[in-house]
Amino acid sequence: MLILAINPGSTSTKIGVFDGSGIDVREVYVENIKHSSEELSGYPTLASQFELRRDIIMKTIEKAGVKVSDITGFVGRGGLLRPLESGCYKVNEALLRDAEVGVQGTHASNLGGILANAVANTQGKEAYIADPVVVDELCNEARISGHPLIPRRSIFHCLNQKAIAKRHCKQNNMDYNKSNLIVAHMGGGVSVGAHRHGRVIDVNNALDGEGPFSPERCGTLPARQLIDLCFSGEYTANEVRAMIQPKGGLVAYFGINDFKEACDMAETNAEVKLVLDAMCYSIAKFIGSAAVALDGVVDAILLTGGMAHSKYLVDYITNKVKFISPVYPYPGEDELLALSAAVHRVLRGEEEAKLY
Repeated sequence: MLILAINPGSTSTKIGVFDGSGIDVREVYVENIKHSSEELSGYPTLASQFELRRDIIMKTIEKAGVKVSDITGFVGRGGLLRPLESGCYKVNEALLRDAEVGVQGTHASNLGGILANAVANTQGKEAYIADPVVVDELCNEARISGHPLIPRRSIFHCLNQKAIAKRHCKQNNMDYNKSNLIVAHMGGGVSVGAHRHGRVIDVNNALDGEGPFSPERCGTLPARQLIDLCFSGEYTANEVRAMIQPKGGLVAYFGINDFKEACDMAETNAEVKLVLDAMCYSIAKFIGSAAVALDGVVDAILLTGGMAHSKYLVDYITNKVKFISPVYPYPGEDELLALSAAVHRVLRGEEEAKLY
C-alpha cells in the first residue's frame, strides 16, 4: 500500500511516497521540488500553476522509480476552504471549486487537493485532503470576540497539532478522544490549541495575526494603537497587512525570520535576547489561557514546530507552564507524514472519510 502525499508551498512542492503496508506508515521517498521565480513568473495566479506543478510531480515520481499505478492513496494538504471539522476528506467537485477560488483567501496549500486529485485521476482513484488550516471545532464562547462585526475565526496549524496530539496519546496509551491537551505549534507563526476530548475548542487565528508573536507575525496588538497606525496616512492597507504577517515579529524588530540566527545573535546582543524572551513569554501566556479553556484539567502540554528544536525556548516555556501539566517537546513538523498517516487510517478502515 503506497501513499503519495503532496504539500504545495509558495515556491516549492513537497512530495512524499510512504509505505502503508504495516500498522504505521514508513517513508519511502521524499522530495522538495523548488520552483524558481522565473519559472513561476508566467503564471498570474496560484491556480494557474496547476498544470506546471502536476507535470513536475509526475516526472519526479517516475524519476524516483515509483510507478503511479502502484500508488493506492493520494492526499494533498488542504487549503483555505470553508470551515469544517477535523478529519480526512474525499476530494469532490465542491472542494475543488472552493480551493480554486479561495473562499477564505489565497494560499499555496489550496493547490494540495487539486494536485492530489489530478494525479489520482490518472489511475481512476480517489484523492483526499486531511486536517486543513480551516478546521473549526471552537466552542461557542470562543467565537465571541467582543464585537459582533468581528467574530473569531479558527485558522491554525491543525494538521501538525492533531498529528502530534494523536502521536503523544498513542505513545502513552492514552485515548485522544478522552484526553485534554494543549498543543503549541511554533514555527514562522504560532498557534496554541486547547484540545478537549478530540476537538480543538479554542485556538488563536495564527494566519490573521492573533495570538503570540513569532518570527514572522506580530501577534495580538493593542487595538487603539493599531487603529491610529492605520489612519495615520503613512501606510497603505497592504503595508499594514504585511506588518501583521509576514513582516511582523522578529522580522519587524531585526529584519530576520530565522529563529536560530536570532538565538545566535542573542548570545551577545541584549536587545535581541529581550525580544526573544518576550516571544517565549507571550507563547507561555497563551498556553496559560488554553488551560483556562480546559477548566485547568490538562493531561499534557505539547511543544512542536521548528522552534521546538531550541532548548532555550523549550526550557523557558516549560519553566513558565510546568505548574499546569507535564511538558513534552516534539520538535519539527512532518506534514507529509501526517497527511499519509491520515489517509492510511482511512484505507485501513480505522476512520471513515468525510464529505466536503
